[in-house]
Amino acid sequence: MRLIPKTQKTKVENPLEWIPVERIMEIGTTFMMDSLQKSHEIDRLDIRPDKGIIKIVFKYHFTEVQVDGYSGEILSVSQRNSDLIEKIHDGSILDFLLKSDSENSKLVYSTLTSLALIILGISGFYLWYNPKKIKSIKKRGYS
Repeated sequence: MRLIPKTQKTKVENPLEWIPVERIMEIGTTFMMDSLQKSHEIDRLDIRPDKGIIKIVFKYHFTEVQVDGYSGEILSVSQRNSDLIEKIHDGSILDFLLKSDSENSKLVYSTLTSLALIILGISGFYLWYNPKKIKSIKKRGYS
């Protein structure tokens, strides 16, 4: 299982001969609707002029379509597992599952995680320091 699909390459002849980005977006959305029957709403485009491709990443699933910038041919359709891991890591997975554009769950997740780390740090210090303090008090009492 790969986290990020391997970037395909095309024969880069002249970067000025790319087909319009709007046409590439249309190719990707049409393929997504017709062939995979998944949501066709685009999240972002990753343009790689040196490799001659555009990666289309979709908003409501973790599919990536790589399109040749010169011919419009679809070179690769893959799952982007790195995006799933990123969403789990930063807490935005809840917004993703609820199809919400707000980042409220990310804010709540990071706030709760921060508070938990502060509490763990304070309690850890207490668990380390208190036995040392008790030991020193007992030592002073017996001498």
